[in-house]
Amino acid sequence: MELTIDCQPRPEGSKPNSLRRAGQLPAVLYGHKGAESIALTVPMKKAELLLRDASLNNTLIQVNIPELSWSGKALLREVQTHPWRGTPYHISFFAVSAQDSLEVDVPLHFVGTAKGIKEGGGSLDPSMSSLHVKCAPDSIPEQIEIDVSNLGVGEALHIGDINLPVGVVALGDANRVVVSVLAGRGGSEETAEG
Repeated sequence: MELTIDCQPRPEGSKPNSLRRAGQLPAVLYGHKGAESIALTVPMKKAELLLRDASLNNTLIQVNIPELSWSGKALLREVQTHPWRGTPYHISFFAVSAQDSLEVDVPLHFVGTAKGIKEGGGSLDPSMSSLHVKCAPDSIPEQIEIDVSNLGVGEALHIGDINLPVGVVALGDANRVVVSVLAGRGGSEETAEG
């Protein structure tokens, strides 16, 4: 999913709280020129819509700064929220270029019913909810589907077993368990409880 947001340079000397009262959310863009960063503001309403659809370090966002004649793709790197209201307080964007490769966490989505659950009364035990991968910015998957249909009781899928989209490489130990099927509770225990 790709989203777009228009930003303005933050006026020099402006205070974050007064910007928020005026309906503007303080933001920063970095990574576009090495260690340099640009202080920005984003209209609060547009920022809230963006945050509803974007996920941290995963969604590619088209950031436009018309006053600086800059536009480019960026990831939402950090969102700070008000301690008790939960409203956004500050957001950070990290600019990426098409040839860069990024490390991102992609959510895992388990599909199918494991045969160990259907036939053996087992239960699915996911060990991971997301996978750390490396890929180009325009190749970030929204999620990675993992078919668990063939898993029997006591069997597991490891990182090395996952079929990934072209251009996406899993990082981390290939032998780490992603999901397994645990044996169901024995009949004697159930009788004892009954």
